[in-house]
Amino acid sequence: MNICQGEANRCSTGYQTWEAVGCRILNSVTDDQAALAVQVARLYYHQGLTTDAIARELQLSRPKVSRLLTLARRTGLVEIRIHDPQAHPQSLEAQLHERYPFLRSHVVSVPPGSPETVWMERVAVAAASVLDSVLRPGQTVGLAWGNTLDAVSRVLRPRRMDNLDFVQLNGSANALDFMSGFVTDSITRFAGNYAGRAHLFPVPTFFDDPATKRAMWRERSVRHVLDLQARADVLLYSVGSPAARHPSHVYISGALDPADLAQLEAEGVVGDIATVFYRADGSHSGISLNARASGPNLDLMTQVSHAICVVSGLGKVQALRAALAGRLLNTLVTDEPTARALLMPEEGSNGFRPSRE
Repeated sequence: MNICQGEANRCSTGYQTWEAVGCRILNSVTDDQAALAVQVARLYYHQGLTTDAIARELQLSRPKVSRLLTLARRTGLVEIRIHDPQAHPQSLEAQLHERYPFLRSHVVSVPPGSPETVWMERVAVAAASVLDSVLRPGQTVGLAWGNTLDAVSRVLRPRRMDNLDFVQLNGSANALDFMSGFVTDSITRFAGNYAGRAHLFPVPTFFDDPATKRAMWRERSVRHVLDLQARADVLLYSVGSPAARHPSHVYISGALDPADLAQLEAEGVVGDIATVFYRADGSHSGISLNARASGPNLDLMTQVSHAICVVSGLGKVQALRAALAGRLLNTLVTDEPTARALLMPEEGSNGFRPSRE
């Protein structure tokens, strides 16, 4: 059992999973209420006092003490962990660390039989907490747009932090499907949550010609964004997969034509990060379409202290496994079913079947 230290949204563990309801409640709790709830929780959990004894010591009513304990649990001021002596040694996080020693993993539980939309909701809340735990004043955060990060942006707990920059990692516009409004909202939501600065990247998702991209990359305004990307302290992104039942946006939006998709399959592509493609072994050099992609060189993911990959859903397992093979992340936030599937033996097919389901 952990009791938060200092700010209400930071725990001694550096990480805590909040239910969305807890986040909303904590937003309405005053500093005095939070401090009193922590004081009551210390007496109850650390010192073993009864609610009657706490009420007498603090000159509160017994129902008031009970309400404060409930508040502390529901808002995440108190985090209770159960260590099953049989299950803990075989926990999913322990198994993931054994297989991938470089990986910090956060696996969230989901209700048995729940749909993947519920998995995503819980993973988004956990990812918001993980991001919050690593941010420091003066940092630059690189964000790769998509449905996953948009979900994270909607469950952030407002918190002012000095001198934060949030930079978009890949372009979001093409002739057939304009995503800039969706992406702009997501990026600015992250920045606004921390009173930081948003740096958008208004270039095509993919260029028609590599020469056009090279020319654009020489523009001063574009260079500024590229420099921010290269200096990022924290990266937050997901993996895209052509094998998912509902393939990632990049594969079905019209940004790529049938010839492009056929070329990706021929080159053994199993996934992408920030619209930069990679193979089953995590390699990404020599893939022809990457010369036209607006996303960063994936070597960037291997160079930062916090490369946080947020993944939910069985359709992304193959792409996630490949990203891990290339060490294209060092922190994973996922759900139990996805983690279990990741640990299962790999199947042989690359499953490249983008469609408009």
